[in-house]
Amino acid sequence: MTSHIARRRMMQAAASLVALTSAPAFAKTAAKGGKDKGGKGKPKSDALGDLDGVGVAARIRAKEITPLEAVEAAIARAEAVNPKINAIVTPMYDRARGQAKALTAPAGPFAGLPTFIKDLADVEGVPTKNGSRAFANNVAKSTSPYVAAVLRSGAIAIGKSTTPEFGFTATTEPLLGGATRNPWSLDHSSGGSSGGAAALVAAGVVPVAHASDGGGSIRIPAACCGLFGFKPSRFRMIGDRDASEPVSISVNNCVSHSVRDSATWFAAGENTGADAAYPAVGLVAAPTKRKLRIGVAIEGLIPGQKADPEVRAAAEKAAKLCRSLGHEVFEYAPKLDGQAFANAFSLYWASGAAQITAAVARMAPNVPIDQLLEPLTLKLTEMFKAAPAGSAEKAIETLKATDAAYAAMFAADIDVLLSPVLSRPPLKIGEIAPTRNFDEMWTLVNGYVAYTPLENAAGAPAMSVPLGWSASGLPIGVQFAAAKGEDALLYGLAYQLEEAAPWARKHPPVWAG
Repeated sequence: MTSHIARRRMMQAAASLVALTSAPAFAKTAAKGGKDKGGKGKPKSDALGDLDGVGVAARIRAKEITPLEAVEAAIARAEAVNPKINAIVTPMYDRARGQAKALTAPAGPFAGLPTFIKDLADVEGVPTKNGSRAFANNVAKSTSPYVAAVLRSGAIAIGKSTTPEFGFTATTEPLLGGATRNPWSLDHSSGGSSGGAAALVAAGVVPVAHASDGGGSIRIPAACCGLFGFKPSRFRMIGDRDASEPVSISVNNCVSHSVRDSATWFAAGENTGADAAYPAVGLVAAPTKRKLRIGVAIEGLIPGQKADPEVRAAAEKAAKLCRSLGHEVFEYAPKLDGQAFANAFSLYWASGAAQITAAVARMAPNVPIDQLLEPLTLKLTEMFKAAPAGSAEKAIETLKATDAAYAAMFAADIDVLLSPVLSRPPLKIGEIAPTRNFDEMWTLVNGYVAYTPLENAAGAPAMSVPLGWSASGLPIGVQFAAAKGEDALLYGLAYQLEEAAPWARKHPPVWAG
């Protein structure tokens, strides 16, 4: 689940709707997508190898391989596995080849590294479809400031990765293009809303890819796909500020195999300008030496919510690991009204759907709205409209109060909060599809993702670490969260966990490397 879509962003994209004349033709264009044809190169078989992104860039800077060889290798991998996982909404292969050929002196931490940009972010001249039939013809007129910062690090985008419609749910099964599948089990979801990014990285197409998180959308797909996923603090990254949002919940970063890839990506996208919300973190490159107070909260915030036994076991094992590393680890019950928070977050989420539905209806008044927007988006809109007068304002007050209560917990009791990422191992395709009965699906979604939205409302950093596995071989992520601004603390802990329980060499059945 990714973001409360700001009115400003909607107006930028909505111009694409004006030219619509008939929904059926439009939907057909959307479903097919664009196939990027062009001369295939012959990549060196070891151009990417089993290296992380920092390692590939080091090979390029050392002239052991060229940027073009790296790009061709990633394209070959994508073509090999994408028919199985369906994680690419728009290929950018020819464009990437041209950029790679032009890199005569590759520089930057990700010099020449192929990657993907999530299809909620703009790249000039490339469609930003938002996972929606309503925006299938929307071509970005400029590159978003955040994406531009990532590309300045030397990375080369070879495509746009799939997302659910507007990032509204925890699985990537949009009507535009169909379901993205988990490389660990093709019957299972890769999570959402950065499900395409996670599937591509998990399958070994690229080592690291752009992701964003407004309710868990970095952490959820990372947990589903056995990856490391870090959500930064609010306003930490370039372009995160938006004055039109009463509570800003969405942030950008990436999903990756290695902690150092994520930390390097974070440093590339961090706002270090005069308007920065925090002192710069820069590149965190080593394990923490600090002994931390780690509170363990395995049951969810919502009364009566229970974690699946395999999820509980993974969290308990992670707590034991932290204790073995010298940290003070103890059970902890967050001092929050979990039900009030969940209700407020759901209504705030629904307000974003209502804004989108209204904008689409205005821009395409002659097209039936259900041919442009999915049932989930329309049902969320109905939920928002049906709320009693004053409910939206009360929800915003609750979210702001949650921010303060969260900060107080960390000031008084703990340095890190350990919990599951999801209440269950990855769900099967279809269990929370946007076309399912809304009441059943939304109840399941809220129970499934109940651990992740808290840090979005609190503006706090959090990470999913791939420390657990189900008996059937599916990944189970463990969440670690900290106070606002304590991003470096979590990265230091992540390096420590990675050293103690390495995960990067474990590959899924669908593997392109």
